[in-house]
Amino acid sequence: MCGIVGILARNCTVDPNLLERSTQSLAHRGPDDSGTIIICATSPGPIEIGLGNRRLAVLDLSPLGHQPMQDPETGNWIAFNGEIYNFREIRKELEDDGARFRSNSDTEVLLRAYGRWAEHCLRRLRGMFALAIWDAQRHRLLLARDPMGIKPLYYSSSGAYFLFASELRTLLGTGLVPRRLDHAGLLNYLAFGSLYDPVTLIEGISVLQPGHYLIWQSGTVRNETYWEIAQAAQQRRSVYSLPHRAELQHGLNTDIDAAVRMQLVSDVPIGVFLSGGIDSSSLAGILSRSGIRPNTFSVVFREQDYSEAEYSRLVARRFRTEHHEILVSQHDALEAVPSALNSMDQPTVDGLNTYFISRQARKAGIKVALSGLGGDELFAGYSSFNSVPRMERFESFWRHLPKRLQLYLARAFNFFFPDTDQTRKLAVLAEANGNLLHPYFLSRMLFTPAQRYLLCRNQKPDAIARAKAPLLENLGHSSAMDAINRVSYLELRCYMLNTLLRDTDAMSMAHGVEIRVPFVDHVLAEKLLSIPGPSKLEGSVPKPLLVGALGGDLPKRVVHRRKRGFTLPFEHWLRDELKSEVAQGLARIGDGPLASVLHLDTVRGVWENFQRGTTSWSRPWSLYVLQRWCEINGAAV
Repeated sequence: MCGIVGILARNCTVDPNLLERSTQSLAHRGPDDSGTIIICATSPGPIEIGLGNRRLAVLDLSPLGHQPMQDPETGNWIAFNGEIYNFREIRKELEDDGARFRSNSDTEVLLRAYGRWAEHCLRRLRGMFALAIWDAQRHRLLLARDPMGIKPLYYSSSGAYFLFASELRTLLGTGLVPRRLDHAGLLNYLAFGSLYDPVTLIEGISVLQPGHYLIWQSGTVRNETYWEIAQAAQQRRSVYSLPHRAELQHGLNTDIDAAVRMQLVSDVPIGVFLSGGIDSSSLAGILSRSGIRPNTFSVVFREQDYSEAEYSRLVARRFRTEHHEILVSQHDALEAVPSALNSMDQPTVDGLNTYFISRQARKAGIKVALSGLGGDELFAGYSSFNSVPRMERFESFWRHLPKRLQLYLARAFNFFFPDTDQTRKLAVLAEANGNLLHPYFLSRMLFTPAQRYLLCRNQKPDAIARAKAPLLENLGHSSAMDAINRVSYLELRCYMLNTLLRDTDAMSMAHGVEIRVPFVDHVLAEKLLSIPGPSKLEGSVPKPLLVGALGGDLPKRVVHRRKRGFTLPFEHWLRDELKSEVAQGLARIGDGPLASVLHLDTVRGVWENFQRGTTSWSRPWSLYVLQRWCEINGAAV
């Protein structure tokens, strides 16, 4: 696991000091090693390519894993962030074809695989990665990102320069990209509490999307898709007939076991982040079944309404893990907020939970940990798998009502129901009159369209269109799916990708911890999306396909417990020790760059509504985080 950066200069030079500073800005991602190289080439005019890498040594801890790495046979160079879990199988195939290797690293296997198959090698990889390869013979740069988007990769074209990095802040730190806010990114952040790929909060910086590769050659950029989960699942459905339920469950059990065991490849110890829910408990169970007794880590709170300690302890006892509890108090949260905010590569309403648990795991000497992230999205664990199909049916029914009746019922709804976040969303569904993109987006929405209109000044049509583009693209890919699988796809490509995976990467790498997510294995995800959605909700057991894979090993109290998201008790903290800090931060919006894009009176209203109990903590917290991110990173309008 690493951090990578690159500066490509056409008809000019790469400043070695700038390359070194940019590489060192990623030191938290790779505390074990550092390397830079400047390559001179022609394409057809003179160009220089600077590659930088910070390394977290997990595979092949020797100096032979040093990056950037060159293939002596082709002259190609690579800077790589991630892990390729099936690298040994690929290595054997290459060795059978005559290749010889100097190291035991997956990086060298990747480099040789590219030399053998060019960009077609990407479809052979199982893992999480963001990589850059300078092709010395073709005089071109290849960037690629893993199929599910586990590892991030940002890029920007700025005059004579083409830049890329594992973190957006590294690109800002070059001084080659203006720190101007992107209004499309701002609209998406206000809508969902995160930025939606490929848009970022900074104009001119984009995210390479999952399952995509980008080729720079002779000053032109080509962006291509090499894998898309909806298309892959559809192809699988068209080739294979659905087996009997028992046969389906048996095959899935094998696939889940394989995905987890594959991600155990490491030359350092591996821990498990244990919440006490079905997903992380399943990981502990699978490892136990394999004869492995892992270290498990859980966040616990003094506030009992939020603590999951009894369930994580129960699982730890069942599978005899070496269990560690991280007690988080209000004081801990207040003390850690500045450093956690500094670790946010892009603003997010979430992420502090991963920050705390990663920090403690690193203190315990753990470099690599497994997380159950992705289980809810793929095995239908969220309430959205029931609520969104109901909203789809309601929306279809509502559209066929006479317009006068729609107006009357909408007014009656607003009059009789209390003014809360939930009823505001239901009112949006009733009043949308078929103009809502899809009910799923409403289920994940932070501020409704009417609230964003009051919050945000001068919403330009171009910004609105660019903010909607990724939503429309995802809807298009999922349009042929059944209702349950459509929700699964949208959860994977929207909430998981843009909030959970991004936060997990930023907050874990802030402490030099590599988090692996076995349920987000793209082969497993492809198979699960090819299974008819209703089968994922059959019976009275939640996530029956995942629970069935453990064959009754999970404690019944864990399986049948009330569903609870893994979140910090902000509802309490923002009324107590964090209250003053957040209030002061929101007040400073009037003195910074956001003053010209947000209405301060509306911001004050959001804070007052939270104090009155008519809106949740996430609304004021999201605005506070946005303000602090702009202050920390010098963002301007």
